[in-house]
Amino acid sequence: MTPNALSWSELQALTNFQIDLVNGSTNAQSRLRLFGQSEANVRVTLYRDNHAWCPYCQKVWLWLEEKQVPYRIEKVTMFCYGQKEDWYKRKVPSGMLPALAIDGRIVTESDDILIALEQTFGPLGLGMKESSVLSLRQLERLLFRAWCGWLCQPAGWFGQEKNSREQFVSVVAKVEDALGRTPGPYFLAEFGTADVIFTPYVERMNASLYYYKGYSLRAENPRLSDWFEAMESRSTYRGTQSDFHTHVHDLPPQMGGCYENSEPQTKRNQAQVDNGPWQGLPDVAYPEPESAKAEALQRVIKHRQNIVRVNPAADDLMDEALRCALTRMMTGKGCEPPQGSDAGLRYLRDRINVPRDMSIYAAKHLRAALEDTAALVGNSQGAAIPVRHRRDQDPAAFAWGASA
Repeated sequence: MTPNALSWSELQALTNFQIDLVNGSTNAQSRLRLFGQSEANVRVTLYRDNHAWCPYCQKVWLWLEEKQVPYRIEKVTMFCYGQKEDWYKRKVPSGMLPALAIDGRIVTESDDILIALEQTFGPLGLGMKESSVLSLRQLERLLFRAWCGWLCQPAGWFGQEKNSREQFVSVVAKVEDALGRTPGPYFLAEFGTADVIFTPYVERMNASLYYYKGYSLRAENPRLSDWFEAMESRSTYRGTQSDFHTHVHDLPPQMGGCYENSEPQTKRNQAQVDNGPWQGLPDVAYPEPESAKAEALQRVIKHRQNIVRVNPAADDLMDEALRCALTRMMTGKGCEPPQGSDAGLRYLRDRINVPRDMSIYAAKHLRAALEDTAALVGNSQGAAIPVRHRRDQDPAAFAWGASA
């Protein structure tokens, strides 16, 4: 006999997950960060994207968290998933992200923002203009260009894929060499600005090359693997870190396209990222927190009305199906959802966003519960994730009811 889905009140009783958004660990839901200081000390406002997709926003966000500078957060819509807010365009006419207000003065361009922050609050380790940091900044841009040359260019003639791969691998070897010059896992003797600068795009390289090219950055490069492990030991980074599924589907409209090759390993990697199992992917290696399932449950309960409302499945159908998936996640017992709910469950599975919605391990458990529950009634898939834009994630669609 198939167990019945738990009610929302019964599910609520299974989670006591809480996080201090203001003074606790780094998290994507915060609107104010004080680090134990008074709100009167806030001199900074960070303007970043709603979904935590913007790599340059992540760079500034991580710096502020590491330096523990009290700041406010205003979230703005990226062009690729919705209409830029008028209030923001009046403040920053270009609409570019991130932007930072320091004592009321607006600064744009992420490197200029970090320099301005250093001038006001002091550097994070060695500063942006130190010679050792400058050379690493140049190396990061070289790596970025090699990545774009491989990921974002279609194979137009014979040998182009091979040449682009070799070019990227040759630059990664220089990164490995740079990491090997220090006694520890970071780019310099101690964690600092250089690591912050490398973080956003190296994280996205790790995801996109695995999915589109069948190449594992962590598996192929031991020093970068050690660097990732060291970064994941920092709660600041874990709070900003995304997963493979989020990155590989948010990147195409931002990058102007991501091009897959025809390697069998690429196909295997894509199948796992899209359909599971999500445990074991090389997007995270730190031990799973005991609170992962409780976090996923708490986040769904908080936003369940919007989750159900924007889903293409009928509201009553999706409500019951969602409770079935959560029942499975929390109790381990299979709960058969209503017939015809499989596409709706997979629509949600594909649109869980890390770290906007929850942390990596919480998302892995929720994706698995949604997929396993959907599989009980069918193989129908939700609407495909767009590749030229991500208007399916327009924040305006979630404006009614509770919000993050």
